[in-house]
Amino acid sequence: MDYIEVTITGFRDLDSEIAMARLAAMGFESFSEVPDGFSAYIPDDQFDEKAMHSWLTALQEEQGIQYQVGKIPRRNWNEEWERAYDPVVVEGKCLVRAPFHKPADDMLYDIVIEPKMSFGTAHHATTALMIGLMMEEKLTGSAVLDMGCGTGVLAILASKMGASKVLAVDNDEWAYQNALENVEKNGCPGVTVLLGNITAVALSQFDLIAANINRNVLLNDIPTYAGLLKPGGRLLMSGFYEEDIPQITEAAELAGLRHCLTKTMDRWTGIKFIK
Repeated sequence: MDYIEVTITGFRDLDSEIAMARLAAMGFESFSEVPDGFSAYIPDDQFDEKAMHSWLTALQEEQGIQYQVGKIPRRNWNEEWERAYDPVVVEGKCLVRAPFHKPADDMLYDIVIEPKMSFGTAHHATTALMIGLMMEEKLTGSAVLDMGCGTGVLAILASKMGASKVLAVDNDEWAYQNALENVEKNGCPGVTVLLGNITAVALSQFDLIAANINRNVLLNDIPTYAGLLKPGGRLLMSGFYEEDIPQITEAAELAGLRHCLTKTMDRWTGIKFIK
C-alpha cells in the first residue's frame, strides 16, 4: 500500500498540535517534525484529496502556511522511521532519544521519548531552547508546572533534575496519553499528567512554570501563570519568534514579571522571567 505524505510548514498563530489533531481525525496515522512544521502520513486508499485540499487551501489563505502533498511508495515504516529518527543532544548535557537508541554514559540527563504524534522530541528549536533554559535552573525540591507538555519531555527533565512535585498538562488526548507513557518509561513517579488547559490547574504555587505553546495562548495565559508562581518563581516560555519578544515581554511585565534571559535558535525564542 502506498502512503500520502502531507508536509505543512510556516505555523504562527495556528498551533501545529491543533492541526495534527485535525489530521488525526481525518485518518492520518503518523507524524514527524520538520523545521517550522510537520509531515503527516495516511494510506493512499484512505486519503480524501478533495477535503484535504479544501482545508489546506483555506489554512494557507488564513494562516499563511505552506504545504506539499506527495505519494510515497510502500515501505517498512517502522524500519524507515527508526533509521530517520536521530537522538538529540542539548548543550552537551541532555540526551533525548527513542527507546531503540542506546543510552550515553557521558550525558547528565538521559530521556527516553516515544514521540508518536506529540510535540516535544527536542528536534524542534523551541523544545531544545526550553531544555537549555531548564538545565540552568536549580530544581531540587521544587514544584514545577509544564504547560502544553506534549510528550512530557520537560516534565521528565524537571523530575530528573530533582523536582519534588511536577504537574504536566496538555489539552490534546493523544499528547496526554503519550506523556503518561513517557513518564512511566523514564521512571518518574513524581510527575502527574493532566488532560486540559490552564483551568485544569488547581490554585497552587510553583517554583517554576515551563510553557512551550504558541504566542496567542501564552499572551492570554501569562497573567494566570504569574498568579501561580511563588515570589521569586521563574517562568520559562517558548513557541514564538524573535519579533514577538516585545509583545510577550510587555504582557509579562504587566503581570508583575521581570525579564531575565532570552535565547534564540532559527528565529525561535526561549525567554525567562522572574516574579
